[in-house]
Amino acid sequence: MTKTLLSRRLMLAGATALAVCATLGSASAQTWPSRPITMIVPWGAGGGTDATARMIASLLEKQLGQPVPVVNRTGGSGAVGHQAIASAEADGYTIGIATLEIGTMHHQGLTPLTHEAYAPIGLYNSDPAALFVRADSPYKSVKDLLEAVKASADRKFKASGSAQGGVNHLALAGMLKAAGIPVARVAWVPSEGAAPGLQDLAADGVQIATASLPEAVALISAGRIRPLAIFAPKRDEAMKDVPTFKEASGFDWSIGSWRGIVAPKGTPADVVAKLQAEVGKAVATAQYLDFMKSKGYATGWTPGEGFRTFMAESDKGLGATLAEVGLKK
Repeated sequence: MTKTLLSRRLMLAGATALAVCATLGSASAQTWPSRPITMIVPWGAGGGTDATARMIASLLEKQLGQPVPVVNRTGGSGAVGHQAIASAEADGYTIGIATLEIGTMHHQGLTPLTHEAYAPIGLYNSDPAALFVRADSPYKSVKDLLEAVKASADRKFKASGSAQGGVNHLALAGMLKAAGIPVARVAWVPSEGAAPGLQDLAADGVQIATASLPEAVALISAGRIRPLAIFAPKRDEAMKDVPTFKEASGFDWSIGSWRGIVAPKGTPADVVAKLQAEVGKAVATAQYLDFMKSKGYATGWTPGEGFRTFMAESDKGLGATLAEVGLKK
């Protein structure tokens, strides 16, 4: 066979392969979804991430005509669930919830995983953290609590609300640093999300907890815990009697969590586009908006590349915060 003939055949084979790939790509969105779509949540049941994920999953089931089971994959300070999403087959049949911790774990040496391991679907929620004590706590204000912690022995006070280095841990560490108190003064008890940390506070296993106000509504309403402040520039509209941390202490410190939907990197672009459209439709429904409002969760929708940029900026900021409070490795 001559070189010219061989070259032509190779070119023809290449063109055929490209045509097949293009056909498969365009067909993927037409046939997707033809079976259930798994939604992975890296945190435990009962927390804000789990609750919002289940609401979105139920709406997607109605829109797509396929089951969307939610699977809680906890462990490793969020690394297990985030890795499970990233490692899944990139075919559109596994999606998951990425949280702020995707920008903290690799800075702490827990995993090499970053936001770059995903195809971004969209950011749907962001809530500031807040500071809580038991309802019968002797500390009636932020100043009371800070004075007691400052005068205490190291690790006498215990706190919880997230994994080590998670957003709620950073909320506490940043608060202590802002007040001029050594971060190590308070012992952090890691938990797989806000719900178990808040339950630990209610059960008197810890003296302090940090979480978002919506995640604590049930225990506040039951009279078991009490919010002292919110780590935000302004008060929450749903709980206007809770002061900002700056108002309550004179120190300036704000931080909050965020949640977004992602798919494994390499998921076909047309399927990603359809996911963005369908989730965007779900988070605009009255049912979703009423649910979020009733729970006090913030709403919004930043799809695709906007979400990718947001994650990159969050990662950079969190790295700086971790370094500042001595948690970056």
